[in-house]
Amino acid sequence: MNKKIQSALISVFYKDGLEPIVQLLSELGITIYSTGGTQSFIEKLGVKVVPVEDLTTYPSILGGRVKTLHPTVFGGILGKRDDATHVQEMKQYQIPEIDLVIVDLYPFEETVASTTDEKSIIEKIDIGGPSMIRGAAKNYKDVVVIAAKKDYAALEHLLKEQKGETRLEQRKNFAAKAFEVVAHYDVAIAKYFAPSTPLYFLESIPNPKAMRYGENPHQSGLFYGDLEKLFDQLNGKELSYNNLVDVDAAMQLIREATLNPPQGGTSESLNSKKHSALAESKAPPCEGFGEALSSEGREAVFAIIKHTNVCGVAQRPTVKESWNAALAGDPESAFGGVLVCNGTIDIATAEAINEIFFEVLIAPSFNEDALAILKSKKNRILLQLKGQPATKEQYKSVLNGVLIQGIDEGNFSEWKETGGRETTVAEKEDLTFANIVCKHLKSNAIALVKNKQLIGKGCGQTSRIDSLRQAVEKAKQFNFDLTGAVMASDAFFPFNDCVQLGHEAGITAFIQPGGSIRDADSIEYCKANNLAMVITGMRHFKH
Repeated sequence: MNKKIQSALISVFYKDGLEPIVQLLSELGITIYSTGGTQSFIEKLGVKVVPVEDLTTYPSILGGRVKTLHPTVFGGILGKRDDATHVQEMKQYQIPEIDLVIVDLYPFEETVASTTDEKSIIEKIDIGGPSMIRGAAKNYKDVVVIAAKKDYAALEHLLKEQKGETRLEQRKNFAAKAFEVVAHYDVAIAKYFAPSTPLYFLESIPNPKAMRYGENPHQSGLFYGDLEKLFDQLNGKELSYNNLVDVDAAMQLIREATLNPPQGGTSESLNSKKHSALAESKAPPCEGFGEALSSEGREAVFAIIKHTNVCGVAQRPTVKESWNAALAGDPESAFGGVLVCNGTIDIATAEAINEIFFEVLIAPSFNEDALAILKSKKNRILLQLKGQPATKEQYKSVLNGVLIQGIDEGNFSEWKETGGRETTVAEKEDLTFANIVCKHLKSNAIALVKNKQLIGKGCGQTSRIDSLRQAVEKAKQFNFDLTGAVMASDAFFPFNDCVQLGHEAGITAFIQPGGSIRDADSIEYCKANNLAMVITGMRHFKH
């Protein structure tokens, strides 16, 4: 059923984009009701406006907390035009019909993000706004509701093309959007007040983006979030569902490898650093990621990701050297991968990378001549990293619910030398590097590292010894000498078979969380064969 807008109530916090709508309403002869700052804004446009106080006969009171909360206002919004009783009561109490409600909400989320002052935050909890929006949305058969300025353009088009008339499906569509706006607002407030274990799964993420498809072509896919906060896309097609999953894995790895690089030193010094490493891993998103890295003189890390697993990663003095070493670790699996590094992509690196097919390259900065080379393939996705996600929790849908856990922060809670000898400085660096890499492989996971280069890995196997066999075979496939290499395991060794097989392959040092009732078997083997072993006390399962 078509309805002609005869009156409108406008009360908004943000006025930008409102002027054309106000002018159109005036041209169409629609009565405008307003209050406070919005009323002043409309009056300055030279448009006639009726103060809400003329309807309620009450001024704005309690410091502006109570302005529109009145039966005359809500009766005008909620009254059903086809209900004789409603019509009679509205006439009896002199309640005017309100056909259009344009209301936005106090900036609660923005206030929480900008201050810790509780008084300021509480005052930005809107009461009247959500109530009017919900009322108008509920009565969509008679009322149009606009709850966000992103819908101003649609309303402006409607006013121009339909001369103030609206169809039922249009009103219902605006109502659906309005309920979502209020729901998101309520979740933000509930999360602010929620205890550590809320009664409900409280999450609301705006900005849906349709994927070409989901994990497979027959599956639909959506992404909710604001990727522009994390990087600028400099080239290529739209990111796919699988691209985003791999990009997430890549950014997790490069962040950790950059914030907690391998360091030599004694076991005591490493233990003293464990708390600072954990604290660093909780750092907020950082602007200028690559520039910060260079200024601290840290080495470059380059990694190649396939299906969320690391198939190549290395740390070297330059970006080009780190790329060469990362690719050498498994050049076969690198095809079609997601690449990530923590330094500037220069022309030499770009020329080398350009020789293979890859889906995505992520870096904090690119030289112009390097970009020219990399942009030669129009579909190749180039992402310039601006910051890292500040996410502190991970969600997974399982069965008929949702699992929530904190992110896997830190790498070891202790550095306990338990083998037949102390680790050397070089082994400490490799063990630290291997432990980080192993953490980012699917369980059961084994990482073999030598000179801060991943030379063999096994992941996603149903037994740890099978992951080790896979890792050793990978190293042999690309002609790596495992003599003097180190091994990291994401969980404890249930038997001594892993250290025995590793020793036979040339491994001289091991790092693992410990915790098996048979830890002593592996430890005794290391002692008997003069092998180093470090117990970290921190498991890193990844499913």
